[in-house]
Amino acid sequence: MKATMAVVFFLAAIGAAAQGGPKPCEDLKSEIAAKLEAKGVTNYTLTIVDKGKEAETPGKIVGSCGGGTKSIVYSKTTAAPEAKPAAEKKP
Repeated sequence: MKATMAVVFFLAAIGAAAQGGPKPCEDLKSEIAAKLEAKGVTNYTLTIVDKGKEAETPGKIVGSCGGGTKSIVYSKTTAAPEAKPAAEKKP
């Protein structure tokens, strides 16, 4: 009986680990973008970079994906200046 319970517990643990496996980077990036936009954040970029290369990309690490082989880096961008209408010429 104890052996059966141990096997059931072991298989349940393996099943839970398989479902909670590494998240694809594009999926995580989309989830992060949705959360940022829901909070009203604008003018940003999310960049997927290889682990260890984060220092080459300015910004803050906001996620890890690809089984820990990649990171998602958030950086704020400047807003594009609004286009001003051209001054009308008087005849």
